[in-house]
Amino acid sequence: MTAQADPQTSTKTLRKVISAAAIGNFVEWFDFAVYGFLATIIANQFFPSSSVSLGLLKTFGVFAVAFAMRPLGGIFFGILGDKVGRKSILSLTILMMAGATTLIGLLPTHGSIGVMAPVLLTLLRCLQGFSAGGEYAGSVAYVMEHSPNHRRGWYGSFVPVSTFTAFASAALLVFAMENSLSSEAMASWGWRVPFIVAAPLGIIGLFLRWRMSETPAFKAMAAEENLHAHSPLRETLQSQAGTILRLGAFISLTALSFYTFTTYFATYLQVVGNLTRPQALLVSTVALFFAAAACPVAGRISDSIGRRKSIGLICGWVILTVLPAFGLASSGSVFHAVAGVLLLAVGALSCGVVTAALMSESFPTRTRYTASAFTYNVSYTIFGGTAPLMATWLIERTGNNLSPAFYLIAIAVLAMAGGLALRETSRVSLFGEMPETAGASRIQASKKRVAV
Repeated sequence: MTAQADPQTSTKTLRKVISAAAIGNFVEWFDFAVYGFLATIIANQFFPSSSVSLGLLKTFGVFAVAFAMRPLGGIFFGILGDKVGRKSILSLTILMMAGATTLIGLLPTHGSIGVMAPVLLTLLRCLQGFSAGGEYAGSVAYVMEHSPNHRRGWYGSFVPVSTFTAFASAALLVFAMENSLSSEAMASWGWRVPFIVAAPLGIIGLFLRWRMSETPAFKAMAAEENLHAHSPLRETLQSQAGTILRLGAFISLTALSFYTFTTYFATYLQVVGNLTRPQALLVSTVALFFAAAACPVAGRISDSIGRRKSIGLICGWVILTVLPAFGLASSGSVFHAVAGVLLLAVGALSCGVVTAALMSESFPTRTRYTASAFTYNVSYTIFGGTAPLMATWLIERTGNNLSPAFYLIAIAVLAMAGGLALRETSRVSLFGEMPETAGASRIQASKKRVAV
């Protein structure tokens, strides 16, 4: 395939593209977020134990197991997305996620059917993980392949906006229910409502995604190649191994900071900070809406200074602020807790915005979905899915409430090393062959024209 000039997408079309991708992504991650915010109740309903920590470990263990399915889902949906297109795969992932989440809301508990309750919960969580494996990379690729080169960070930031808004909305719904229902009602049936809400949300998301058009980059590639003849996974592993390792190192921080911030911290504020569940959810909700509002700012900054400088600033921020963030969150003061979570939020949202851009900019169109989904989901499985489990285990083993912060610092150092080893990609074309070879192809084409 030869490199070609990127076609201009109208602002009106870009708005529709972002709306379709972001709203569908919102539905997907709202479903996924509910589990984390209801972790303490789920622990009692499905993993009854005399030890609060043991029940949480089992609950977050199921959270981590679901992530083991994400690389498989990423490979499965990525290959299909690189062969048949982005649109149809994104419609399928949201249908699967909404169905699995609704069924979780209808599950009988341990008190009704015994050990089968956690078994069924685990299976449905695995289906959620499998679906999520194809979601984020596909949504990002869909937006990026429509966006102009110099503003991909800005336009792509609206996908993380929808993710943070989904988590915030889930936290807000659980907060409202906690304040309107008694503890008995919440434990009996109230916890089911956020899961069952997935059904109508899924229908809305499916409708929006089914109406989407295919991306210009994929159409251009499909017009020139036999898509059924190429093997995205084999090509990805053969030609992109180095990029996968470097990008994966940076995404490890994105994954760990995101799930520490969005999922684990609500529990940390309760168990370590001694806040009530409504207080913890309120703090998390404020921070999540802040993160959603700040994502476009981070995207604009990244477009201005480039991806590599952004990576250095983000990793440095996390290293310097994570200890104060955990210290403030464990103080027992709601005001201090908000300040601490906001410090953590800045690092998490900035990581997410830069990652969204890098996932598409680092790989060619023919393997973009497969390569980005594989890289993203392996990193999220290792570092994101285990974040609540590792944090709980570290505190349990060391007796130090700040031990998860030291873990974050270590991963930030790894992320800086890997991220700064990547090439600058903020202006590369997403059309044609590999970003690294696009410039060489243009030079060769120019020489041929001169020779003629």
